[in-house]
Amino acid sequence: EMQFVESGGGLVQAGGSLRLSCAASGFTFEGYGIGWFRQAPGKEREGVSYISSSDSTTDYTDSVKGRFTISSDNVKNTVYLQMNSLKPEDTGVYYCAETLVGPLWRQVSRARFWGRGTQVTVSS
Repeated sequence: EMQFVESGGGLVQAGGSLRLSCAASGFTFEGYGIGWFRQAPGKEREGVSYISSSDSTTDYTDSVKGRFTISSDNVKNTVYLQMNSLKPEDTGVYYCAETLVGPLWRQVSRARFWGRGTQVTVSS
């Protein structure tokens, strides 16, 4: 079965940076969408960013545009999320998962093979 493991979270001051990694096993990213999602306490899980493993098309939720960058390394079967200019509202548990390919990647209910997540805490 496909499996994802997130890493790279931590505690950082507002304005700082973190790079998250999502390592996949059991399959390759070729032909699949991989999304980063996050969930803050009391909030619903939301899509943060997306990348198509086949053509590297990317997308971002509005709140992170210009600050976050998603990338992939298909040789390593790893997707990265570079997070710059972090804000306290970015705090949450970040997950990666396989998604639908294209604009509907944000559909949490259609994503699968969720990792356990990595905690990101941004202090003010």
